[in-house]
Amino acid sequence: MPKIYLVDLGFVILHGVEDRGRRIENIVAIELLRKKHYFDPILEIYYWKDTSGLEVDFVLGRGPEVMQLMQVCYDLENINTRERELKSLVKASKELECTDLLVITWDYEGEEDFKGSRIRFVPLWKWLLG
Repeated sequence: MPKIYLVDLGFVILHGVEDRGRRIENIVAIELLRKKHYFDPILEIYYWKDTSGLEVDFVLGRGPEVMQLMQVCYDLENINTRERELKSLVKASKELECTDLLVITWDYEGEEDFKGSRIRFVPLWKWLLG
């Protein structure tokens, strides 16, 4: 089933939806589509999901090559959320043979090793400026 993103989050906010993680994922999706349209028309944007329900928000590629895997997570302080998000990235990384792993967060920046994979963390504002 395809994921759905909104161009204007006004209706979501009007109806009181407070899921900040979903909002920043939507912002990232719109920015990726903007970059594809204006700067990189051969960029392909997908998502990945396995049979157990693990999911990676964005798989970026060109042709058969997967260039980057991206997760978007507002807050990684909850250990269960952190484990789920990073586990999904690492599993997809092995399946899709991609080592460029990125997590876009609200405010955390850094690099960490997780189960043998190097993962970069970038705040949303910084990613949008890059």
